[in-house]
Amino acid sequence: MKFGVILLALASLAEIPSYAAECASLATLQLPETTVVTAQSVPAGPFTGGDAPVRVAVEFCRVALVVKPSEDSDIHIEIWLPASAWNGKFQGIGNGGFAGSIDFNALAGAVAHGYAAAATDTGHHAGGTDASWALNHPEKIADFAYRAIHETAEVAKGVIFAFYETAPKRSYFNSCSNGGRQALMEAERYPADYDGIVAGAPADYWTHLLTTAISNLQAVSEPGSAFAASKLPAIEGAALAACDALDGVKDGVIENPAQCHFDPGVLLCKGPETDACLTAPQVAAVRKSMPATRPRRANRFSRASRRVAKLSRGTGHCG
Repeated sequence: MKFGVILLALASLAEIPSYAAECASLATLQLPETTVVTAQSVPAGPFTGGDAPVRVAVEFCRVALVVKPSEDSDIHIEIWLPASAWNGKFQGIGNGGFAGSIDFNALAGAVAHGYAAAATDTGHHAGGTDASWALNHPEKIADFAYRAIHETAEVAKGVIFAFYETAPKRSYFNSCSNGGRQALMEAERYPADYDGIVAGAPADYWTHLLTTAISNLQAVSEPGSAFAASKLPAIEGAALAACDALDGVKDGVIENPAQCHFDPGVLLCKGPETDACLTAPQVAAVRKSMPATRPRRANRFSRASRRVAKLSRGTGHCG
């Protein structure tokens, strides 16, 4: 494992007093396929390394690295280490959307609770809805899909060992949406990386999930079919009225959406259009987005999409 190689690379730091090594000394670490860009102590207060200032409650050692496991890889990683009161644990942090940036707010929250923490951009620099970097870059796709999160865990554990002269007693991964997918990939591919994961609102079955998104976008692309978010409560209310009680309990939750055969036509406007009704093109758009109007294979994609959307409402910050 790379972690064993990393520990051997840290042998030169053995003479540094325990808890903790001088933060700046981490700049000399020689780690496999890794370049240390920054190793600096950062006081509590505003941190301006990202796109917007982030307030950090505690002093910490910031280590920024670039890892290149392939010729086309460019994985940027931030590792933040509490200067005092480390709880002995490591927290890995994921990304929303198509990643492309580091979540400094999540890093600040983790070190404020005593965790050594690490986050990555997964190997590219772009907005969360921009996937143009992926075209003709299979290695970058691999980095985004699974490799960057694994590399982050291994490198972070090496840096933690160098700084505190002990390995973390527990390691956890905590993220949602695409970060939830990353968590599931870690559990499946690299189960030794973390002792536990929080996979919030996982965007699992990624290809199928995005296929559903394309289908939904096509459904509202016909003239007059798009509708404002202010109409969503009416659609939700009508669906609940039709299907909430199918499981024998009227509790505001549709237990099994696959058994719900709600017809949005009940919302067809009888007069002037309002937020409480849908025009004929809008009714058609909603019908197209429902699983009953798709081929059987697409039904499964749609159910996964709705499940993710439902879960994400209760998970706090989610990219």
